[in-house]
Amino acid sequence: AEVHVIGEIAGGSGFPSQNLFCKWGITAGGAWRLLEGLAEGQTQVDNPQDGQCAKWSHPIDIHYACKGLQGWPRIFFEVWHQDIFGRNELYGYGVCHVPTSPGTYNLDCVTWRPSGDHWEQVQSFFLGGGPQIRSKELVHSGADRYRLRTEPMGYIHLQIAVVLRNFDKFGVEC
Repeated sequence: AEVHVIGEIAGGSGFPSQNLFCKWGITAGGAWRLLEGLAEGQTQVDNPQDGQCAKWSHPIDIHYACKGLQGWPRIFFEVWHQDIFGRNELYGYGVCHVPTSPGTYNLDCVTWRPSGDHWEQVQSFFLGGGPQIRSKELVHSGADRYRLRTEPMGYIHLQIAVVLRNFDKFGVEC
C-alpha cells in the first residue's frame, strides 16, 4: 500500500515576534519506506507586517510505501525567530499526524516550547535564547513529554492532500 502527501506549510501565526522560519521533518514507523520526496526541510525567513501571518508556502511532496498501519506518518516542526543580528531563537515545537483518510485538509498545528525554571526564564529575558529539548525524538514520540514544563506558542498552518493507493487490496477500507 502507498501514501502520497502533497501540499504546503502555508505559514505561522500567534507567535510573539516576526522574522520566523520553520524546520520540519516527517517520521514514520518501521513498516514504512520513503519512496520519493524529502523527509525534512526548512522554510525561508518571513518578516510580515505587524499582526499578520508569516507566509512560508513551503512545498511538501512525500511518497511512502507501507506494510502495515502501525507508525502512521507524523510531521514535526520547529519554529525559530531570527533577530536583527541574525541570531536564531527557538519559538516552538509542534507535531501533527498525517490524516488517515484521502482528501484535502487545512490543518493548524499547535506549538509549544519548554519554559524552564525561574532562573532560566530570567536568563532568557536578558540574554535571549531559552531552553531546548536535547532529543528531537521527544517532540514526535510523546514519551516523557508530560515531565516537561512548557508554554504555548503559535500555530503552523498546513494545506495538504492525502492520496492512498492499494489499501483496498490489503483489506483496509478508506
